[in-house]
Amino acid sequence: MRCLIFVRGRQWLTARPQLQKSVCTCLRQLSAMSEIVYPILSVSPTRAMVDEKIKVLVENLPPGCPVTVRSVHQSEDKDCWEAYGHYISDHRGIVSVSEDLSFGGTYSGIEPMGLLWSMRPVPGSRKGLRLRKLNIRTPMLVDISVYSGHEDFTDQTPLASVLTERWYMAPGVKRIEIQEERVRGTLFIPPGPGPFPGLLDMWGGGGGLLEYRSALLASRGYASLALEYLSADEHRPTKMEFSYFETAFSIVKEHPQVMADRVGIFGLSLGSVVAFLLAAESTIVKPRCIVCISSNNIYPRKKTLKGFFDEVYRHSDSIHADENDFVIWKGVGLAVMEDTQARVNVGKINCPMLLVNGLDDQNWPSVEAGQEVATVMSAEGKEHLLSKLEYPGTGHLIEPPFSPHFRATNFIMHSNKQKVTLLWGGQTKPHSDAQEDAWKKILSFLQLHLYCSPSITAKL
Repeated sequence: MRCLIFVRGRQWLTARPQLQKSVCTCLRQLSAMSEIVYPILSVSPTRAMVDEKIKVLVENLPPGCPVTVRSVHQSEDKDCWEAYGHYISDHRGIVSVSEDLSFGGTYSGIEPMGLLWSMRPVPGSRKGLRLRKLNIRTPMLVDISVYSGHEDFTDQTPLASVLTERWYMAPGVKRIEIQEERVRGTLFIPPGPGPFPGLLDMWGGGGGLLEYRSALLASRGYASLALEYLSADEHRPTKMEFSYFETAFSIVKEHPQVMADRVGIFGLSLGSVVAFLLAAESTIVKPRCIVCISSNNIYPRKKTLKGFFDEVYRHSDSIHADENDFVIWKGVGLAVMEDTQARVNVGKINCPMLLVNGLDDQNWPSVEAGQEVATVMSAEGKEHLLSKLEYPGTGHLIEPPFSPHFRATNFIMHSNKQKVTLLWGGQTKPHSDAQEDAWKKILSFLQLHLYCSPSITAKL
């Protein structure tokens, strides 16, 4: 029986017994080497922002030696996550994760950042986990190690290890807790005197105060307010009045280090409802641009935003579960969309919009919502204001780049506080590619509409 070996893009044909013999030889050589010289593992840089790439290099190995490169992270919830790839060293005894093929593991092929985006809970972990950074003032610590062979490596002592830091908040970024005029959130200000463009940043229906995206946006030059508007503990819309969001926008706009005429809105899922609503209906909020991830334009007119939940639960009979008992909400959104009055009048929006949607979103009909927004904008002669990104194999939770993909995670239902596993959708590799591409294009969109002007005087 024959098999193919790929070393640095070159194809080698060998018999399986020969491969087994070479593996055994490599292991004997490695064992002998350990008494003389150890493999060298380097990661560059060891301290980086979460949206920056790293290079992982293993040197001083015997030529043709099978090794496994593994990353491990312990979350703030004390759950362990891992990713790993199987490699074979080249004729120089080198493995470059950025250049060489992984022959298997949690990812395969040439994947420079596979050790991060393919992370998953270690076997035996709790079900339905989602990895999110809670304390952004500390780094995400990732231990990267190299082991001999491709099997049973977790039972070994690693040949070499490097501890790396992944940061959401860059040095010099200021974190300011906001608790004024009933508004609760955290404002992040970029380093330097400014003034800077601003953003109102809102997550979806899971509730709670999530700071990591705003911290990363501030690290890229935008004063960003991470807004809490749904209580994660009580799971009820305690701050859903329209004026609450207008006040939050004004807090960003009126900050002395923010350019008052250059404030945008960033929303995911339910947050995109608020973004559409403020841009279309508010006489106070005049955003320079909006970014909507996993678009949602459902809003019962002449009601508070709490009416959104009432409308959704009115169609709860459209909720169903798949063969894994994962709950799928997409049918609810499709049912609500049949009522043409239960949506934001996006035709009234007069600022540039960027919609980012996954074609495998199982939680909400975001692609259909995006198509409807495009139709309305075209009918109003405003199609030039709309940009859309749609990604195949991508689900609902489109996070910053190199974040692990979560196809299904635990969720507390607002109506009855029942714990379920929601199906978000997406496949790991295409979803991860989408996150990387979308982030670059989101930053370009924000740069174009919030920074590109002769009047800009911010000093980074």
